[in-house]
Amino acid sequence: MRYTRIEEAVFKSRPNRFIAHVVTKRGEEICHVKNTGRCRELLLPDARIWVQRNDSPDRKTALDLIAVEKNGRVINMDSQIPNKVAEAWIRGGHLFSENVKIFPETRYGNSRFDLYLEEEDRRMYLEVKGVTLEEDGVARFPDAPTERGVKHVRELIVCRKAGYLAGILFIIQMQGICRLEPNDRTHPEFGEALRMAADAGVQIMAVDCLVTPDSIQADKEIEVRL
Repeated sequence: MRYTRIEEAVFKSRPNRFIAHVVTKRGEEICHVKNTGRCRELLLPDARIWVQRNDSPDRKTALDLIAVEKNGRVINMDSQIPNKVAEAWIRGGHLFSENVKIFPETRYGNSRFDLYLEEEDRRMYLEVKGVTLEEDGVARFPDAPTERGVKHVRELIVCRKAGYLAGILFIIQMQGICRLEPNDRTHPEFGEALRMAADAGVQIMAVDCLVTPDSIQADKEIEVRL
C-alpha cells in the first residue's frame, strides 16, 4: 500500500485522542490522529513524523498522521490501513488460494468482523488488529484496554464452535520484531480471551510489515507467544 502527498513534520503535542499539534514547512498546524490508542511511547515531543496532506474544504484538518520514527525505526500509525494490508496478504496466497472471495465488515452473531473469507467449502471469519506497541523487539497488543477487542475474540470462539474457521491476524505496523505477545500488563482480560480462543481452535497469527514514510506492505509471519 502506498500513500501520496506525504510530508515530513515534527510532533509537538496531542491535546486529545483525535488531534495533534505538529510543525510542517508551513508552520504549526493541527493534524488528525487516526490511531486513537495511547501511543505514548511514540508521540513524544519533537518526534519525527510523516503526515498526509488533503486540502479538501470539507475537512476540519488538512493533515492525517501516518507514521512516526522511534529509535530509527519507522512505525506506521494509520489505524485504517491494517485491513487493507491483511487483504493484500491474503490475496497473495496466504490462508487461502488467490481465488478466495473476501467480504469486508461481515456480521456474525453480535459482532461485525473485519473480513469473511470463502473458497469452496472453506469459510472463515477473520478479525484484524493493527499493532504499534513495541518493547525490546516484542510487539504487544493492546496498548490500551479494549472491551470491544475482548468481545470480538469471544465471538470468534462462537464462530469456531459453529463449524466456521476463525482467526485473528495481528498486523504489526513495523519491521524488526521477534514475536508478538498479549499485553497482559495493560489488559489481562484480553490475554485470557486470546488464550481461550487458541484453545478453542481459533487461529492466532501475526505478520510484520515493511514500512517507509509513504508505504506499508506485509512481510513475514512472526511468532505469537501466548
